[in-house]
Amino acid sequence: MTPELLALLQTPLGVEALAAAAEVGDGEPLAAASALRARGFGAELAAAALTQASLRRRAAVKFGPDASGMFFTRPGLEQATRAVVADRRAARLAAAGVETLADLGCGLGSDAMAAARHGITVYAVDADPATAALAAANARTAGLADRITVTCADATTVEVEKYDAVFADPARRQAGRGRVFDPKSYSPPWDFVAGLADRVPRTVLKLAPGIDHGLLPPGAEGEWVSVGGDLVEAAFWCGPLASAQRRATLLGSGPDVAELTGSGVERGTVGPVGAWFYDPDPAVVRSHLVAEFAASIGGRLGDPEIAYVYTDDPVDTPYARRLAVTDMLPFSLKRLRALLRERGVGTLEIRKRGSALVPDQLRKDLKLSGPHAAGLVLTKVAGAPTVLLTAHS
Repeated sequence: MTPELLALLQTPLGVEALAAAAEVGDGEPLAAASALRARGFGAELAAAALTQASLRRRAAVKFGPDASGMFFTRPGLEQATRAVVADRRAARLAAAGVETLADLGCGLGSDAMAAARHGITVYAVDADPATAALAAANARTAGLADRITVTCADATTVEVEKYDAVFADPARRQAGRGRVFDPKSYSPPWDFVAGLADRVPRTVLKLAPGIDHGLLPPGAEGEWVSVGGDLVEAAFWCGPLASAQRRATLLGSGPDVAELTGSGVERGTVGPVGAWFYDPDPAVVRSHLVAEFAASIGGRLGDPEIAYVYTDDPVDTPYARRLAVTDMLPFSLKRLRALLRERGVGTLEIRKRGSALVPDQLRKDLKLSGPHAAGLVLTKVAGAPTVLLTAHS
């Protein structure tokens, strides 16, 4: 997407082409392109409109109805903050008294728009000219251009001290290399990103969920966020914005939010497997709050190194999926195959932690057949390879 093509899509002719592309839907690409050209749209405009229509349909998962008026690139959509996450972050910033925000690496503008909707004035920058142009277009489309200024600039050149707070989302992809997992390869560089809190105490860093806890600045809060059970990001809240050592935030498709906080270094109580098994949400696991979760339901771990929790009685919790344990046995392929055959299990949902077995290969080796479904947990209990059979949910 070039700035010139983006500008064309925002003209009356471009708006008409986008509407036509939305009507065509996700049909066969050549047929869709022919249909738009038959309506008098040039090949380049038709292709751009069809691409945007397709991306807007995909973006509805992240942005809801707002996606129908936004502009995207494929990489930009993949990296964009989900609207529900951006809104919660913006609400927290606003509640902390932030009035002006520097958004470094703004991408398509999701976080900038959320902050603006909460009354914050945003100075957003992105090093890529096309991405900056898209962010500006999205701000205009959302009616937020009066609160968001978008500039194409190197984040390291921004005078961040002029703003109440800084939000940084360093690029974690490189052309031809895909995702970048080493913070030293981020853009802007990690040393710059990590040093922002020394310049502006109210700093928030959006990072990959796998970020090393050891990189958390002193006194900062590490937050891990999941949406609908999918772990989507980590955020480091620095200076006066920090209100816990570790936080797991679980968001759903609606307004419900569950938050668990703790030190991230507690060790959970270890004991026998109970009648009920709990598989904690990935945000709980990644924030190292399994011990705090276990305590919240009066549960225990079957092994000190495995993030599964057990209770004798069922306890409702938003922080984990609960299943009834029907059988427990030391791992033996022969015994497991016999048990599943006896139960008539032909469909198996497999979970695993602490096991090197590959679920797809195990299914083949078990030679499943039968009308019933069950759950299988491959784990360790007191250090020993163990299999749990659970009722199918």
